[in-house]
Amino acid sequence: MISKSTLENIGQLLVVGFEGTAMSPQLRLLLKRIQPAGVILFARNIVAAEQTHRLLRDCRAGVATPLFTCVDMEGGLVDRFRKVLGPSPSAADVYATEDRKLLRKHGKIIGECCCTLGFNTDLAPVVDLAFKKSVKVLGSRAISANPEEAIRYAREFLAGLRSAGVLGCLKHFPGLGEANLDTHRKLAQVSKPWKALWSEDLKPYRDLRREVSMVLVGHAAYSCAIERRTPASLSKQWIGDILRKKIGYRGLVISDDLEMGAVLRAASTAEASVEHIRAGGDLALICHGQENVIGGYEALIREAERDRAFAKRCQESIQKIFAFKKNREEVKHHAAVPSRDKIEKLTRKLWEFGEQVRLAAITPNERRARA
Repeated sequence: MISKSTLENIGQLLVVGFEGTAMSPQLRLLLKRIQPAGVILFARNIVAAEQTHRLLRDCRAGVATPLFTCVDMEGGLVDRFRKVLGPSPSAADVYATEDRKLLRKHGKIIGECCCTLGFNTDLAPVVDLAFKKSVKVLGSRAISANPEEAIRYAREFLAGLRSAGVLGCLKHFPGLGEANLDTHRKLAQVSKPWKALWSEDLKPYRDLRREVSMVLVGHAAYSCAIERRTPASLSKQWIGDILRKKIGYRGLVISDDLEMGAVLRAASTAEASVEHIRAGGDLALICHGQENVIGGYEALIREAERDRAFAKRCQESIQKIFAFKKNREEVKHHAAVPSRDKIEKLTRKLWEFGEQVRLAAITPNERRARA
């Protein structure tokens, strides 16, 4: 029989997105009912600094436990703060400087932006490798085809985020470097031998497993897996066996958005929420529709009531999430409402960093000459 505690706290297995730029009656009721582990905001939710801070404050007020306030802020192509604070350089642009201090500074200044607006979790950095197959999809989000270089950037970026009081997240496990389709729309099939994946795409997760609090699992399928047509985000082999056991990762596992086209080819959002948790994930990410959020929540409850083993799996993750939140100051700290002066200074600082990166960038010809 499922415990009352598991049922009451099953919303802790969800991180949810929503429409709008202010707390609405519908959103307030949703948060009160579900009590999710976290919320995620996108550019559609962010129009001003004080407005964003107020919206996140209102979200926290609607949930009884500390809340992951999430954003995926990488800079470059994925820049949620552009309209509020100005543009941030991409990971590839920063890495092109070959200046370790600037790598860490990238994470620090993005972390400061996050913290100032009220976010405690940045779903970054990307550690997908920049192979030719994925260049049109990932672009400047991926910095190199060399895993050692991806690790070097990610390690410094994560340290920068930590110094600003923000949690980081590696993505997209097991790696989208060989994926030539955008998983927002279609399920990418990655045909790559296991040994090559282990030595290349999986190396950042192996080397950084003790330095990161979250890993985000992507929606590609892999020919070397037993579950060849199943997205990694729903695969026990990838999450439970490889990430957890073989790599030895002990932190939180979050899915990519379960409303994306790639995963919807395998399961509905509600079904995918259940399968991600069953596979060994801790947090199911649903970024848009309120109906899908409610559907995922209700599906988790139904399956936990029906399947004792699944209820136990849910309880394991709920306990892990509560313990994590209890022990991490990043989740408990709430930044003060940002003043106009602070925003102006931060905007200036971000612009100066962008100029520093632009002037320090090393061209491919210069890099070859130095080799």
